Amino acid sequence: MLASLFFIWALVTNVNDILIPHLKKACNLSDFQSSLVQFAFFGAYFVMSLPSGWVLKKIGYKWGIILGLAIMFLGALIFIPAATTRIYGFFLAGLFVLGSGITLLQVAANPYVALLGKPETASSRLNFTQAINSLGAAVGPYLGGLLILSGIEYSADQWNALSDAQKLAYQISEARSVILPYAALAGILILIGLLIFFSNLPSIEAEEEVALEDNLNTSKSSVWQFSHLALGVLAIFLYVGAEVSIGSFLIKFAKLPQIAGLGELDAKNFVSFYMLFAMIGRFLGAALLTKINPRIWLGVNGVAVIILLAIAITGTGYTALWCITIIGFCNSTMFPTIFTLGIDNLGKFTKSGSSYLIMAIFGGAIVPPLMGLVSDWKGDIQIAFLVPLVCYIYIAFYGFLGSRVRA
Repeated sequence: MLASLFFIWALVTNVNDILIPHLKKACNLSDFQSSLVQFAFFGAYFVMSLPSGWVLKKIGYKWGIILGLAIMFLGALIFIPAATTRIYGFFLAGLFVLGSGITLLQVAANPYVALLGKPETASSRLNFTQAINSLGAAVGPYLGGLLILSGIEYSADQWNALSDAQKLAYQISEARSVILPYAALAGILILIGLLIFFSNLPSIEAEEEVALEDNLNTSKSSVWQFSHLALGVLAIFLYVGAEVSIGSFLIKFAKLPQIAGLGELDAKNFVSFYMLFAMIGRFLGAALLTKINPRIWLGVNGVAVIILLAIAITGTGYTALWCITIIGFCNSTMFPTIFTLGIDNLGKFTKSGSSYLIMAIFGGAIVPPLMGLVSDWKGDIQIAFLVPLVCYIYIAFYGFLGSRVRA
């Protein structure tokens, strides 16, 4: 039952990659304006992470999950007036509310899954739910594309040839295509919420605070005195921002005539492939990380992405497109690896360090609009992939050097 939460929030998150090109047409937006989809959604992580922790202390895990689903339900409903009025601000408000609900779910569900069972099998339970999460991430763009994208596209000349009435009718039709999918999502969220409400899931009380013996770090007075944590917060920020940026503009990249010249319905498949590679990489990485130093693993994957992006930026055809898509494989284990390295040896500061790392997911709200600005400035989305390339240079640095625990 809890695994369904991991699936649904990954699906909702990755449908955003479909919304960006879709709302750009429906609301006549620039690349920068359309990328505000991710700003509104991931901005909720920054705003709501700490309040979510406070809420959980007050109402517990089970009711926290139910409240998170209720907030997501409200966010999905906002899409109905947004699509009817075609006001972009309403769409952004709906996305922020959806993101707020998912933030609360993330803060509640991960530790809850770990606590529901024997401590020695907690890792296997979390790996299972994360695999379901990856499945939702792969299904989201494909399902969203089928339900939202019309497949009707106009070249610049064809668009200019349309009358104002025809243009308006097309944009209204495109905007309203999101009503049915998000109304269905609202219904699914109600169903999951009711199942959890009537379930026999235990209300686990907050664990007693345990003083951790940590001889190495007794002289530390602040979590920010740990360089590997401070550098890790920036690494999470840049990683999430880079990953979301690539997914956000992958459809536009695939549509470029010098790349593949695909229509939206075909291009959206590569977003699903991008997420599918991430799912495959997560299973493989989980096995390999029992034998490989995680710092080396992170650094090598960072270098691999730099090479793939360099080929995609300078190359053409399906070679460039597949290079972008394969990055999903390299991304698969970056977040948990950075997170684990960031909280390594923090002792009594582990909880506060973890909260800052979760807040750093806010990078998904900042880097995509920056990439959109570069695309608008240069008039070339291919050049704009330099933005995530810079992010991965830092991630490679963090893996090889920045993640070392210093006395």
